[in-house]
Amino acid sequence: MIDLITEVTTKRLVLGITGGVAAYKAAELTRLLVKSGIEVQVVMTEAARHFVGPATFQALSGKPVLTDLWDSGNGMAHIDVTRNADVVLIAPASADFIAKLAHGAADDLLSTLCLARSCPLLVAPAMNLEMWNNPATQRNILQLKRDGATLLGPASGSQACGETGMGRMVEPQALVEDIDAFWQPKRLQGKRVLITAGPTFEAIDAVRGITNLSSGKMGYAIARAAIEAGAAVTLISGPTCLTPPVAAKTLAVTSAQQMLEAVYKNVADADIFISVAAVADYYVLNPSEQKIKKDAHIFTLELAPNPDIVANVVSLPNPPFCVGFAAESENLYEFAEAKRKRKKLPLLAANLVQDAIGSDASELILFDDGGAHPLQRAPKIELARQLIEHIAKLQHKGKGDNPK
Repeated sequence: MIDLITEVTTKRLVLGITGGVAAYKAAELTRLLVKSGIEVQVVMTEAARHFVGPATFQALSGKPVLTDLWDSGNGMAHIDVTRNADVVLIAPASADFIAKLAHGAADDLLSTLCLARSCPLLVAPAMNLEMWNNPATQRNILQLKRDGATLLGPASGSQACGETGMGRMVEPQALVEDIDAFWQPKRLQGKRVLITAGPTFEAIDAVRGITNLSSGKMGYAIARAAIEAGAAVTLISGPTCLTPPVAAKTLAVTSAQQMLEAVYKNVADADIFISVAAVADYYVLNPSEQKIKKDAHIFTLELAPNPDIVANVVSLPNPPFCVGFAAESENLYEFAEAKRKRKKLPLLAANLVQDAIGSDASELILFDDGGAHPLQRAPKIELARQLIEHIAKLQHKGKGDNPK
């Protein structure tokens, strides 16, 4: 009999929890990490146990929680814990523990294993805004960065002390996304990516308008995937209910003309332009500033075509690498490839309207000079990552090199 060897892809994470009110968030963080398929080993400081008990984390992680430097039978817990770990995450990281990390102090299990680790260190600060702004803390943060640690946050908002400002621990779901991003290959490191997303809204009067159906989910997923790949992202978004990636420079617009103006203002700095927005094809020539009263008469609108944003960018003297999107209701292959050639795009992503709008998952077909490349149905973030990888490959082959 031949044994089949399956590659183990499970990620292993050591979650260090230090003393602070935000320790309660670490319970939800543990749950989300385990749910996403990550093996979590929790290590708690003595101060952390004053806020949340180890039993909670043992139940959530499915592993005994380590709290003492002598937990290991051989007295080498600080060595053993991290040897098979892919990353160490400290969340929450108190001001005191950050100071320990910055100065190489090692007086308990968590600080000692951080000093003895051979894997990357991620730190999610959590403290009062005055503690965060204190020059000593800022010096320690700078030293951590110089030593190669990755800072996740902090965020700004209301704090347990009643004050409002910088110092909150990043929310658990956002931390899970940050960790996921940390593990993604940096295909676009150093690149600048400009993305349009969502619908545009063309006013008829003060309350009515013309728009295209679009949730913005695909464009926002692509922005996140580009950031994960190491790019600096500018996201120009029409009206959506989505929260943009924290690392993106986000510009909110309403109409197609506003979107075009925002693109023109930012495109000169872009290496890649990805036009995902569902731009309304027409705008109203004479919109009313006031609400038009309803009556029984036929109402006629005079419409004019909106600018074709991606075509305008492609026609610039020194355009970035341009990626278009097409949503069709029929004849997808025929219409999408014709659109790509008509607009002289090196790459166009297309899907069927009925399979994509508003959904968290979709299918995409990528069209380029090499033909059609179908991407199987998957969550939009997974499709976005595959699209980013395809863009990176085209540029690497020299098909989309930017002379800037």
